[in-house]
Amino acid sequence: MPGLSCTKLTLFTIAGVAIQLVGLSLFVFGFFPVKPTLPGHSGPESFRAPTCNSNRNESHSDVTDVPPHRLRSLYKELSGVPPAFERLILMVIDGLPAEFVLGKDGKPPGKDLMEAMPYTQSLLSNGMAIGYHAKAAPPTVTMPRLKAMVSGAIGGFLDVALNFNTQAMVDDNLLGQFLKIGWKMVMLGDETWLKLFPGLFMRHDGVTSFFVKDTVQVDQNVSRHLDHELSRDDWDFLILHYLGLDHVGHTGGRNSALMAPKLTEMDEVVKMIHMTNIVNQKNNQGQTLLVVVSDHGMTESGNHGGSSYEETDSLALFIGLQNDVSDFLSSNHNNVNQVDIAPTLAHLLGVPIPKNNVGVLIPEIFGYLSGDQHLKALELNSWQLLRLLQAQIPGLSCRNHPCDGSDADQESTITKCYGSIERICCCLYMNAALLKKSWMSKEVSRSNSRKEYTSTVAAYYEFLRMASEWLSHRATDKPVGLLTLGIVAMLLSSLILLSLLFHIYKEVHTREMQCPFDLKSLMQTWCLEETFVMGVVLILVVSMTSSSLVEEEQYIWHFLASTSQLLLLRKAIQSSVHSFSKGQNKKTGLQISSVCVLLISGRILRGWHQGGVNYTNLPDISKWLEQAGNDNVKSIQVVTCLLMIALSLYAFFIFGTNRNIVLVIGFSFLISGLLVLQHILRHQDGTFASSSYSATTLVQMIYAILGVSTSGTVIALPWLVPFSTSETCMSHDIYMSASAPCEVQNKSLLVKLRESLYVIGWAYICCWCLLQLLLQQTINSIPIFLLLVQTLASTLYLSYSGLHHKQWVEVSAIYILGMAGHFALGNSNSLATVDVAGAFIGISSHSTVLSGILMFIITYASPALSILSMVMYISLKDTSYFVSSSDADSRQLLKMMIGFPCLVPLGLNSILLTAYTIVLLVMRNHLFVWSVFSPKYIYVCTTTICVYIGVTVVAATVTYAYMVLGLRTGKQYKLSHQQ
Repeated sequence: MPGLSCTKLTLFTIAGVAIQLVGLSLFVFGFFPVKPTLPGHSGPESFRAPTCNSNRNESHSDVTDVPPHRLRSLYKELSGVPPAFERLILMVIDGLPAEFVLGKDGKPPGKDLMEAMPYTQSLLSNGMAIGYHAKAAPPTVTMPRLKAMVSGAIGGFLDVALNFNTQAMVDDNLLGQFLKIGWKMVMLGDETWLKLFPGLFMRHDGVTSFFVKDTVQVDQNVSRHLDHELSRDDWDFLILHYLGLDHVGHTGGRNSALMAPKLTEMDEVVKMIHMTNIVNQKNNQGQTLLVVVSDHGMTESGNHGGSSYEETDSLALFIGLQNDVSDFLSSNHNNVNQVDIAPTLAHLLGVPIPKNNVGVLIPEIFGYLSGDQHLKALELNSWQLLRLLQAQIPGLSCRNHPCDGSDADQESTITKCYGSIERICCCLYMNAALLKKSWMSKEVSRSNSRKEYTSTVAAYYEFLRMASEWLSHRATDKPVGLLTLGIVAMLLSSLILLSLLFHIYKEVHTREMQCPFDLKSLMQTWCLEETFVMGVVLILVVSMTSSSLVEEEQYIWHFLASTSQLLLLRKAIQSSVHSFSKGQNKKTGLQISSVCVLLISGRILRGWHQGGVNYTNLPDISKWLEQAGNDNVKSIQVVTCLLMIALSLYAFFIFGTNRNIVLVIGFSFLISGLLVLQHILRHQDGTFASSSYSATTLVQMIYAILGVSTSGTVIALPWLVPFSTSETCMSHDIYMSASAPCEVQNKSLLVKLRESLYVIGWAYICCWCLLQLLLQQTINSIPIFLLLVQTLASTLYLSYSGLHHKQWVEVSAIYILGMAGHFALGNSNSLATVDVAGAFIGISSHSTVLSGILMFIITYASPALSILSMVMYISLKDTSYFVSSSDADSRQLLKMMIGFPCLVPLGLNSILLTAYTIVLLVMRNHLFVWSVFSPKYIYVCTTTICVYIGVTVVAATVTYAYMVLGLRTGKQYKLSHQQ
């Protein structure tokens, strides 16, 4: 039958993938734009009331030529609110959950946590400090959270990607304002500050934040300078950013044995600062404020990045305030937003609020101010947010709503606010302005008008909180045309890939109908397995529309994997009835045994981790083993490594041919496995992996041996497979026909290709599993081994299935198995489950690219394994009927062999990618668009990259082996005829 040639099929596939990449890029850059910000920096104009269209018409004073001391006096004069402090110490404890210090739901923290930080707890109980649960906005990673604290602005969602390649901050922020008034700044700790503010610090000692195995030296490098810096008076702003607690969380979780000692270490730092620079400060030093903050919290496993309460629960602790805050201790209203820190510090230190701030003044901090000063501070905060509203809402008109307050005499009564956002904003602001003006006019009786003062403060906070909430959650305008174009491109790509898949299906179906097996009745009906695969696609697409199902997607994949395995068992039992009379009981027994292995291992994997978001606190196998102790976990890891080595060597030697070649390959992987075992015994204690020089060198050696062994096998094996003249002649006798030369070469080629691809495929699998055993969390050693067992069992079953299953159904089953394994390793659709700790194993100096590659390898261990196993699947699948047809040639044979293993993953992924892109566009105004749907979309995009890479490796491997063996077969055939 006429059909697409192998070259055309390849070109159409590449075109489909390219169009999909273009569409995906258009959609991503259209849907996740960098949030618009107001240009410039706040100056003297921020102390004046905004006018209509103030952002366009106001002349911003150039303060670059004003001396710093004069500018500071000018700010003090214009604001009417004197700065309370002249020096600031900002202590950032990376990853510290606020509940470790303040407790949760009105209850104090646990006894062990309180005992770990006795000095900090005494400050809180004596009214010398005030603490807040400062809610951080997702994504909860360091860089965007630091920017939020110093600018009061919430960045774009894709800041999670920029967190690994921090760029200098150009938006208005507190550090830039401090620099203008002549402050001298010192930074000790996380080098992220140096990347955000290059050249701003007169002294600094930065440490990298990405070697998460280091929990000791990373903090000692900060504290070693502390005594010296606290004794000096040449700085105004001191930043201390401690990373050790976050690293403890990444390596051991919240309940790590190292957590309490690390909290005690931080408590000692707080005590030293408080005793030295606040209680016993020198006369020549100004009033000092100590602010202890955390950038984000952490989950039970110690990770972060998502939007759960545990991850967004950051700390804001103010020590050294002039007012007594003991009355606040019994209050439960100690919840603020992280962005509220910026405007609060700006007023306390006498600088303008950053221009793009969306935060609100923290009420209790300003108890030391007089009534008119407090209202002035609230007014300045209101003016700043009003300017931002005017920039964000083009329709915010002052014609009917005098937002500047200049025409306040026109209305003398408080009105109820309703209608559009424009009307509500102006109405709430006008109510607050009228109340303030009324209170200010009563100079004589002002001290007796406490009720009016309270009402005025409440009115200001009503406007501030409404404006802050709207600005924080406002979805930026998205270019609908660009998004539509991206979706159209992805739809076109899906259509191309599915059309190619359907074309291959028809061609294979025709060839199967010409084979001697009596399966026409089976081929002419739509089998249950095929219906199931179509149902899988429908279930996955429908589940994408529910935020709850997105959060708990692992249940869907586990259900689909178990159901597909039961269908395989059903088919094996059915075939056993027909094979009983033909004496093929051994083959059927192997099939049934393989499915039973899949079901048992799948059930263990299902119970290994309680994945998702809502049920991670429930018991599972991994938690039970961790409670049993590190020694037991390490013992299990050692046994798993030995079993993996043994199984790998056994699988290499299943084929009896090419013993010498396989012996060399097996020996190289044996050396790699023993080195991995040595790393486990010497440098891992069940929970933590050492980052010492010897450990790093050993891991780099393992990387090198695995890389050389695998790439050497792929490149050299097709050239080394032995050919004999007798094999070629025997093939000629068996397959003699009118087209015998073509058939003989193809038959001989197919035999040698299957032998080569089996060894190459198992080399891929063995290399990948040993690599995962090295990089994954120690508790995941058994799941990695079970994934290896599932891979071997599934390929063994499918190699005996013959024509009882459609090949595209078999490849779909392998794909489903890989996705179920992805969630079985503890992954979810939350960014918090990304394993950062393993991404730095074997890296001697920080590299964003290398760390990103390792993080990708860890996260997509199972999906990549399932695609790489396609090479071995191709080698074991009986495709002899491809070469028995009269029109068979080498290129057609190659097309038939790699068609389904490459096109099915691409087709399934394209359907899911396109469907979820449409869902995300529909859900763009949903409440959980940034906390649930957007993180899921990042995973969908990276899964697409995984599929692209895997399919490319499979196609390139099979094509290369086929070309080399085809060249050698042709020469061997000519040589046999010459003889």
